[in-house]
Amino acid sequence: MPIPWSNTEVELIIQDYFAMLTDELTGKDVNKTKHRKRLKPLLNNRSDGSIEFKHQNISAVLAILGQPYIMGYKPRYNYQKVLDDVVIDYLMANPSMENWFRGFAAKEVETNVEAINFNKLVVDPPEENVAREPGRSAYGRRAIKTNYILQEQYNQKTGLAGEKLAIEFEKWHLNTIGKEALAARIEWVSQTEGDGLGFDILSYNPNGTDKYIEVKTTKLTKEAPFYFTKNELKFSLEKQRSYHLYRFFEFEKSPKMFRKNGDLHSICYSEPEIFKGYF
Repeated sequence: MPIPWSNTEVELIIQDYFAMLTDELTGKDVNKTKHRKRLKPLLNNRSDGSIEFKHQNISAVLAILGQPYIMGYKPRYNYQKVLDDVVIDYLMANPSMENWFRGFAAKEVETNVEAINFNKLVVDPPEENVAREPGRSAYGRRAIKTNYILQEQYNQKTGLAGEKLAIEFEKWHLNTIGKEALAARIEWVSQTEGDGLGFDILSYNPNGTDKYIEVKTTKLTKEAPFYFTKNELKFSLEKQRSYHLYRFFEFEKSPKMFRKNGDLHSICYSEPEIFKGYF
């Protein structure tokens, strides 16, 4: 049976993680192997796989806290409770990290549609991940009050770039299968009618039926959480058969997309983040 990580080991790996994260957020190359080799002798005979998994656990804590994480370490949520506390302690002791998180959210990204190979744009959605225990660090201590993953989603220029790419992909797809007339009818409704309809793009299935597309875009990996409104949820429930989530990820370096069809309750694990009170 694996020996649980000690507090000292957790502190050491968190320090190493944030050193890599800071480099990544400032545009420097990150050599994960080099970091692991330097860290390994300081730990209690941990395997490379164990160290890798712990880094992914730290990514999960940051994702729950609404903060960016290292691209090469996708979040894995089954971790020791002590990890929440030590990550938060680190952030409280290093408030300058918030500057890097703020810069991540504010950075605007465009993409050159002509350079994208639409044949390779779509990939499989994320694997089923272990759902975290409700109410862990998300509703407890928070070293940083701003949710910078949410702020990134509100970045208008990046969001519009994702929607534009989705439209071009839909046109390419319909034109490729000989449905040019349908491709010409695609409408960017979030721009023509406003963003309160519950979806962004009206496209069409090959048989001519409506296809409602909601686009969410991130510079992070496909496992990054996304946020949706009550109105978007309601519309997805009303139009679940024809409702599609297009999730663009790694949008800054090499845009990719996965798609899921159905209402937002059924295609992802979700939890409430805000409540409205009346008197």
